Parts: sequence; structure tokens; C-alpha cells
Amino acid sequence: MEVIKTFFDEYFVRLAKLNVTDVIEILIIAVIIYYFLRWIKTTNAWAVLKGLLFLLLFWFIASIFKLHAILWIFVNAVGVGITAIIILFQPELRKVLEQLGQRDIVPSIFGSGSEGKSVLSDRDIEELVRGVYTMAKEKTGALIVIEQQIDVQKYIDTGIVLDADISSGLLISIFEENKPLHDGAVIIRGRKIAAATCYLPLSQNMQLSKEMGTRHRAGVGISEESDSFTIIVSEETGKVSIAKSGEIIRGISGDLLKEQLFGMRRPEEKKKGWFLLGKKEKA
Repeated sequence: MEVIKTFFDEYFVRLAKLNVTDVIEILIIAVIIYYFLRWIKTTNAWAVLKGLLFLLLFWFIASIFKLHAILWIFVNAVGVGITAIIILFQPELRKVLEQLGQRDIVPSIFGSGSEGKSVLSDRDIEELVRGVYTMAKEKTGALIVIEQQIDVQKYIDTGIVLDADISSGLLISIFEENKPLHDGAVIIRGRKIAAATCYLPLSQNMQLSKEMGTRHRAGVGISEESDSFTIIVSEETGKVSIAKSGEIIRGISGDLLKEQLFGMRRPEEKKKGWFLLGKKEKA
């Protein structure tokens, strides 16, 4: 108990000496911790973090009752524990770094990565929307990924290369049930259907609706890994959803889909158009 009393005595002395820069620093740290906890709660790392907090509470109790053997184990396990934490959180830490790298913070230094990439033409967009809503009407499940600045070659490599022009007929034929190419995703690169039957990463976001199946989770998953724009057609309901930046909007109309596809050709309007769509489910 003496240790706790000493801690609080020193704490209040330091609190009385706070200045403006200290308050600003505390606020910055508080914001970082808040966003870190909000991010980690949407991943499997939340369960790991709760386990670590339990161990920290156990160490605190051991300190109060002076359980020397347990304290010795904790002290000597600190070095190994830091390495273990990095290993446990490796997928989540990698995802955070990838998301930071996707932000246009230093485009002038590293470049936007969009040089040489063709954009969808008016005809491509019309064909794409026509094909999507024809499949929606017939309740044909579909998953279409449109590559943007970040390369998704590793996912194209998992499928069958087509390098075909975009057409509603071809898309409908690909996703028609019992056809050889209907499983997996179609990836569009530039103005071509680059590949079909591609395997995508599933989102690990625990806050996604339980109603979402594998197709929707894959659509969100690829949007977490890259800046791609994904269109999902539900086989059960026939509703069309779009996923981008780890967020999904379900049940959109053809006009909204067309607006978003046209907005991809105008970077200055893209973000505005995306957030005006309405309610989102964050990944």
C-alpha cells in the first residue's frame, strides 16, 4: 500500500506543475489511444488485448501483496513479452501500416501510382451497370473488383487471366451458376476484365453484420487491403452493395452506382461522392 500512496503523492505534485504544452501533449496521446482502441476493437486483436489487460491486472495485484515469485516471473518475461506482442499483433500492425501507406500524405515524393492506368469509359460504365443490375434482377451472385492506384496483381494471379473487354454479356456469363468461372471474383484493371475466379481476403471485422456472407466479407476484405472499388451482388436478396476503404454500403440504386463509377474518373469529387451515399458499415 505504501507504493500506491507514494505514486499518488508524486502524481498530484506533478499535476500541479502542468503547463500548456503538457496539456497539449496529453490530449494528443489521448486521441492516439482512443483511435487505437477503436481500431483494435474491430479486429481479432481485441481478444488478445483483453488477455494482456488481465495479465497487467494480475501483476498489479501481485505488487500490492508483494508476491515476489510472480513479480520475478513478470520482470524477466518483459523482453520476451514485447516480442510476443509484436508476433501476436503482426497481421493487425501490418494492416495499419498498409492503410497509412494508402493515404495520399506524400504524393509529391512517392507519386500517386496512377500513371499509365486507363480509366473506365462511358461505355464501360454503362456495360458494367447493365450487367450488375441484370444479375441483381435474376439474383445471380457476383463479386467485381475495380483496381485503382494500388496494384492487386497478387489477387489476379489466383484466378484465370481473361484480358477481355468489359461487357454486360461477358459478366453475366461469367457469374452464371454452374459455369466454370462463376466462383470467386472478377478483377477489372484499366478498361479490361483482367481475370475471373480470383480469391480475395476475407475481412476480419467483427462488427460487420452477421447477415453478410463470404461474398460480402471478401468484398470488404479487398477494400481493406487496397484502394479498390468493389461491387457485390447478393445471391439471396439480389441487392447490390459497394465496398471501399473498409466500408460497405448495401442496397444501392443503379444511379448511385453509376455516379460512383463516374466519380472514380474525377479524384477531386471521389471522396465527396462516396461519403454522400448515406449510411455505411465500417470495416
